[in-house]
This record gives sequence, structure tokens and C-alpha cells, in this order.
Amino acid sequence: MNIEAKHRALVDEAARQGRKDGQDIALCFQILSLADAIDRDCASRLAPWHLSESRFVLLFLLHGQPEGLSPHELAERAGVTRATITGLLDGMERDGFLRRQGDPQDRRKLRVRLTAKGCETGAALFDGHMRWIASLLAGLGTDDRRELGRLLGMVWQNTDQATEKDRT
Repeated sequence: MNIEAKHRALVDEAARQGRKDGQDIALCFQILSLADAIDRDCASRLAPWHLSESRFVLLFLLHGQPEGLSPHELAERAGVTRATITGLLDGMERDGFLRRQGDPQDRRKLRVRLTAKGCETGAALFDGHMRWIASLLAGLGTDDRRELGRLLGMVWQNTDQATEKDRT
């Protein structure tokens, strides 16, 4: 597997210094390089639709929700802040993917619904995007996938992010 040049320099230097943790460093940078490659592939697949990954997530969350969702619900489900959701919704509304309307039961609240363009874009994208994601693991059998998930979970538990979530 390729390791990005910025990481390769650190791996090579660790090897030159004879560090015992060189293999750990290399594995960490392999994971980072893989994540970067997946992010770039995802961005290039969504770019023709004028979508970022965050916008795609909102499209996905709103798909099949004819009553829509509140901005607060969208932020919570997407794992972003209210400030971030406002910016995403502003851009997606401007681009014609969704509209914000008053809630019929409570005029103080907003509901976010997909427009026809948002529904059409979602319908055109979802299946293909899910097939692409599945194709990333095409060479792995069921047991391999389970083991990979278990191993990645173990690595995750050693991150500061996991530790912070445990504290809250």
C-alpha cells in the first residue's frame, strides 16, 4: 500500500533511527493514507453533483422523510454543530436541493424538506454510492470484514476522541 510522501519521510526516518515502534508508525500512516484516499475518491464522485460529503449526508438523512426534519434533528443525526448545519442548509437551499418551511404544528419551528431536485439527486446517487463503498471491501470475506472492524475498533479505543466520549 502506498503511504503519502509526508508520512513516508517519517517512516523512513524512524527506520533510519532504528526505532522499535517503526512498524506501529508505518501502520498508523497506512491508515491515514487510506482514509485520505477514500476521502479524495468520495469528493471526486460527489463533485459532479455539487455535493460535499457533508451535503451528501444531509441529502441521505432527508431522503424518505416527506415531513422533513428540523435543523436541530439534522445537526444531531449528522454529528455537526448547529452553526455548521446552518451553513450547510444555506448552501443546499441556495443550490435548490432543499427548502426550509415553517412547521404546520408550531410556527416557531422549521422543517427542512428536499425539493424535487434534491429527491432526484438522491435517487440518482444513493445506490451507486453505496455500491462504491461496498466495493472498497470487495476483496474481504465476511470473517475478514468482522476482524477488520474489530481491529479498527481496538485502535479507535486508543484515540483521544474515544477517551473524550467516555468522559462525557
